[in-house]
Amino acid sequence: MKILVTGGAGYIGSVLVPMLLFEGHSVVVIDNFRYGQTSLLDVCHWSELTVLRGDARDVNLLSRHARKADVIIPLACITGAPACEQDRVAAQTTNVEAIKALVVTAGAQQPVLFPTTNSGYGVGQSNASCTEDSPLTPVSFYGQLKVEAERILREAQPNAIVFRLATAFGVSPRMRLDLLVNDFVYRAVHDRFVILYEGHFMRNYVHVRDVARAFLHALSHLDTMSGQVYNVGRDDANCSKLELCQRIQRRLPHFVFRSETVGRDPDQRDYQVSNTKIRATGFEPRYSLDDGIQELIKGYQIVRRTQFANEA
Repeated sequence: MKILVTGGAGYIGSVLVPMLLFEGHSVVVIDNFRYGQTSLLDVCHWSELTVLRGDARDVNLLSRHARKADVIIPLACITGAPACEQDRVAAQTTNVEAIKALVVTAGAQQPVLFPTTNSGYGVGQSNASCTEDSPLTPVSFYGQLKVEAERILREAQPNAIVFRLATAFGVSPRMRLDLLVNDFVYRAVHDRFVILYEGHFMRNYVHVRDVARAFLHALSHLDTMSGQVYNVGRDDANCSKLELCQRIQRRLPHFVFRSETVGRDPDQRDYQVSNTKIRATGFEPRYSLDDGIQELIKGYQIVRRTQFANEA
């Protein structure tokens, strides 16, 4: 297949694009390299890879490549609540307006594999897991934008497959330290402590390589998965921030964490998620939370610079 990937040099794309090439696909990447990343250099020798420095909001650029693609994977995004608050205009135009441009330029029947976030669930019910039918009540500007983008895409593209991704973790060639697991392990390795606010808040997690594998799975199941929404995470990785710290401490006994009752986490998400629907299609995540913690500990022997975050 010929696959167009916007934002293909980002945290997910830098893992996904090499996998697509190894599977024999032809890949066109559009990325503005906003963070100065060099994450695709290792696959530039592939003749089936085309890299275009450009902006996913550029309708002319999209129109030249979208309709030529068999499948479109729009990864371009200002990701995370802090990054979206830092530049709300860039977040609005990238996360929503670029999707509007895509549905204008793409064919109505073109398959689109769209990653959104289970941040849209906001605050879930106590002791109940959010399913794809649960109400979307985002508590951040980022979550609101992704919910709006999902709505626009599903209305315009009946064949779209939407992945509501759990909080990703793990090492990527375009590393991010602002993701919760990645952040806590970095602090455990280098700072050896973290202060927890609202440590009982729950979150679901998924390894970045399992996110990429979910896209590959969908490519081979387009006929049965098209037009559907799927949560993508690990059912055994619904845990609180406190439980996450305890898991890290088992690997790094010197790590100290302390819960504070005075203060408030700016990220007020608190939910558990069911991933039963995508597992029913035959997809199973491969990498556990503990696998990711161990991987990150090794990776942080290399990474000692704090610019690996979604901030310009």
